Amino acid sequence: MSNKSLGEFEEIVLLTVAILYEDAYGVSIKKDIETRLNRNVSVGAMRTALSRLEKKGYLKSHFGEVTKERGGKRKRYFRVTQPGKTALEEVMESRKKLWDAIPAMSFDF
Repeated sequence: MSNKSLGEFEEIVLLTVAILYEDAYGVSIKKDIETRLNRNVSVGAMRTALSRLEKKGYLKSHFGEVTKERGGKRKRYFRVTQPGKTALEEVMESRKKLWDAIPAMSFDF
C-alpha cells in the first residue's frame, strides 16, 4: 500500500470536505459525517485524517478570520486539491469495477 492510498475513513473525510466546500472545518466535517452516515467520529481520528490527507497533498488548508464566539481563535478551513479529486475518482472507479464484476447469482438469495 503506497503512501498515497486512501483508507476508508480518509475517503469519507475527503468526500465530506468536498460536500461542505467553503464551510469545511473540523467541527463541521465531524458533524456532517455523524449526521449523514450515522457514525460517531472522535476528534482525534478527525485530526489525524485531516493531517494525513494534507500531507498526501489531497487537502489544503487556510485559517479564517478571528471570531468572538471562538474566543479569538480562527477556524482552519480545508479544500480538496486536484490530486485529492483524482484519488477519489480512482477509488470510485476501482469500486465500480469490483461491483460490475460481481455475477448476478452472487446475490441470488
